[in-house]
Amino acid sequence: MSAPHSTGDGRPYFFFDFISPFSYLLLEQHEKWPDMPFEFVPVQLLKLFERWKQPHAATIPSKRVFVYRHALFRAEQLGIPFRMPPAHPFDPTKALRLAVLANGDSACVRDIFRFIWREGRDPSSPEGFRALCEYVGMPEAEARIEDQAVKAKLRENNDRAVAMGVFGVPTFLVNDQIFWGEDTLPMVLYVARSPNWLDAAEVKRISNLPMGRTGAEFGDAAELGA
Repeated sequence: MSAPHSTGDGRPYFFFDFISPFSYLLLEQHEKWPDMPFEFVPVQLLKLFERWKQPHAATIPSKRVFVYRHALFRAEQLGIPFRMPPAHPFDPTKALRLAVLANGDSACVRDIFRFIWREGRDPSSPEGFRALCEYVGMPEAEARIEDQAVKAKLRENNDRAVAMGVFGVPTFLVNDQIFWGEDTLPMVLYVARSPNWLDAAEVKRISNLPMGRTGAEFGDAAELGA
C-alpha cells in the first residue's frame, strides 16, 4: 500500500519545522524512536499549509490558545522542559537554513529546538539568530545562511515533502507511509514492529474509501434546501 502522492524511496525521514512545539517534543523523545537511520529534513510549515490550502492555527484565536496549552500540557506530562519563545508564530527561516547548513545533523537540530523551546528564545531577530549560531557552535553560519545553495536546498526540501504527501509537522515517513504528529509515536513504533498491519483488510479498506461530499458541497446543498 502506498500513501497518496508518495514518491518515497523506502528510507525513513523526519520532517520538522522549528516553529512547531510538537516537533520539539517529539525529538526530545528520540530515545523511544524506532532504531532506524532517519534523515532529518527541515521544511517550512507555512509553505506546506499554502500548498494544501490549510489555515495556520494562529489565524484562529481559539485554536491558537488551545495549541499552546496542549503543547505545555504534553511537555509537563512527558517531563520535558518547555518555555514558549517571546512571540509565536515567529519566522523560522533562518533557523531552518541553519539546519540545512548543518546537513540536518540531529544534535544540531536538537540544540536549535532547545534554544527556542527550552530556553524560550527568539531565533528570528538579528540578535537572537546571532546568539543561536553561538549556541550551536556555528558562529560563521550568520553569513553563510544567505548562500543561494542553502536557500535552494530548503526549497527542495519543501518540494520533496509535498511530493511525498507531507501536510504538517512533525511527520515521520516510514516504509513510504506518513505518520503525523507528536502523538503518532506509538503508531510508528507499532508499525515498525508489525509492518504487515498496513496490509490488513480494514486498514486497506479505510485507506481507499471513496471521497464523500466536501464542506463546500454541504453548503450548496443547504442553500438549496436539501
